[in-house]
Amino acid sequence: MGMTATNAITVEDLSFGYEKGPRCFSHFQLNIPSGARFGIFGPNGAGKTTLMHLMTGVLPFSEGRITIDGVDLKKDPQEVKRHIGFVPQELALYMELSPMENLDFFGTCCGLDGRTIRERGEQLLDILGLLDVKDRPVRTFSGGMKRRVNLAAGVIHEPRLLFLDEPTVGVDVQTRHAIIQYLKELNAKGTTLIYTSHQLAEAEELCEQVAMIDHGTLVHEGAASGLEELFLQKTGRAYRDG
Repeated sequence: MGMTATNAITVEDLSFGYEKGPRCFSHFQLNIPSGARFGIFGPNGAGKTTLMHLMTGVLPFSEGRITIDGVDLKKDPQEVKRHIGFVPQELALYMELSPMENLDFFGTCCGLDGRTIRERGEQLLDILGLLDVKDRPVRTFSGGMKRRVNLAAGVIHEPRLLFLDEPTVGVDVQTRHAIIQYLKELNAKGTTLIYTSHQLAEAEELCEQVAMIDHGTLVHEGAASGLEELFLQKTGRAYRDG
């Protein structure tokens, strides 16, 4: 499964395990096409969040190769970070700061100048319905508002690839709809989306292609349709939340 020009991500022969634990992946392979809306799914403990952390450089690995947008992650992690955005499940925000102050911090970390941060920041907050509260402390926001700020922080530098780990967890229907629509607009402009969630109905709405993993093994790869029944077929019907 070698890399081609149409791949945003190529994972080749990846092996990884946590210290004092079993291997999560052994000789794992995966290709994600450029411009895709790609979902990664599996039961609790399947390895999907670990895989996302490996692909974003949050977790180091020693065996195998991950190529992001043509750049070898192991050889040039700083260059890879310029290509990607990451919206984690846990809110990655400073709660005492305002949305604009958070965006200023994360934009500066990505190498943006102050003018660019202000222009992009106000545009993002307007799109996500937060412009009127741009100077309020994030700690005063509802869960859905915090999720939207979290998303804005992940895209302030206009990444070519955006990783999303449960981006709508705990939000209301309106916020979920707004986030999904914005993600589709980003993708239409060329951003590759790599998404994971337990919300399979949402996944069918957002994703065009999916990979299912279980116990660190790729058990299915294909179109994003009929996901709930397919999920049960591939990963079993036994309880997996213990």
